[in-house]
Amino acid sequence: MEVTELDKKIIRLLQEDLPICAEPYKQIAKELAMEEEELLNKIQQYVDYGIIRRLGAVLRHRKAGITANAMVVWGVESPRIAEVGKSMAMFPEVTHCYERSTYPDWPYNLFTMIHANSKEDCYEIADKLSKTFDISNYQLLFSSEELKKTSMKYF
Repeated sequence: MEVTELDKKIIRLLQEDLPICAEPYKQIAKELAMEEEELLNKIQQYVDYGIIRRLGAVLRHRKAGITANAMVVWGVESPRIAEVGKSMAMFPEVTHCYERSTYPDWPYNLFTMIHANSKEDCYEIADKLSKTFDISNYQLLFSSEELKKTSMKYF
């Protein structure tokens, strides 16, 4: 697929923050003087060609009033990890959930990120997950600061 000037304009707008409104793609399409359906078709085309692999949203949780977050690292038996990971990811308090390798001095193979209003709430959520999945081998790692979140800029 040859990337046209229109493609570059679309990608420039997609790599910025989405408009905060009920129909962000309709607003982007309007800025490009095109129909929303045409824009969505172009985005699907970019996905199909591998030009776009992923569109993601970043919640600036501190600005949203969520003041505590913790990465909870879990030591889950290998036969259970897929099942436990899928189930933990369904909890509304869990925003990220992924498997990682273990090491001799690091036995944790499942990581979940939780956000709450206080550290105490984070501990309560982790305790609830621990009891729900019968996992006692875990630790909470609290963030000390929020790092700048930026997206790649291609055009």
